[in-house]
Amino acid sequence: MSSAPITLYTWGTPNGHKASIVLEELGIPFEVKPIDISTNVQKEEWFLKINPNGRIPAIVDHKRGDFPVFESGAIMLYLAEHYDPEHKLFPQDANARSSVIQWLMFQMAGVGPMQGQANHFFRYAPEKIPYGIKRYQDETLRLYGVLERALSEPTADGQPRQWLSSDNKYSIADVANFSWVRIHDWSGVSLESVPKVKEWVERIAARPAVQKGLAVPESK
Repeated sequence: MSSAPITLYTWGTPNGHKASIVLEELGIPFEVKPIDISTNVQKEEWFLKINPNGRIPAIVDHKRGDFPVFESGAIMLYLAEHYDPEHKLFPQDANARSSVIQWLMFQMAGVGPMQGQANHFFRYAPEKIPYGIKRYQDETLRLYGVLERALSEPTADGQPRQWLSSDNKYSIADVANFSWVRIHDWSGVSLESVPKVKEWVERIAARPAVQKGLAVPESK
């Protein structure tokens, strides 16, 4: 058994970074098991027992009976529930908590899948299909526009908005969306038309725990 409470199975992808950033932000000791997805090791039987979908990231919580958790959003919620008693990344207020979950689902259902397809058609598809490239780049930029609108609206008390949560506090919602938006150039999408999003990305990227999380698994 690992001496750290959490073992993280991951690779250097946006979804992998969602988990590692939260672990670093909350100061949770963790052991990293790099999963080189180019080798398909994540499809081997031993890993399918941790994540039956054969994808990264996944964690095993040794403090709770070697309990496995897969899906990056589920991992973020799990860590917030069990390892964030001070509510650093997940608010205690019910309305603020709901807003965080909404923005997390926005990333899981929108930004991640659409930008992932834009990335594929723009960078990896064996055949350049202009329709596919434009379709997913346009949808990615539309979703960035939704973030731009949210970040442009002042808070209820008239303060400039810094973060996605309705209480204007940094949360797992910011981490989730940031992890994808920060690699916008891989999909051929610019942030020039969404200046508030650009500032928000820079604000998050400057956080020491985020820098540590982005260095995983190479740094571990």
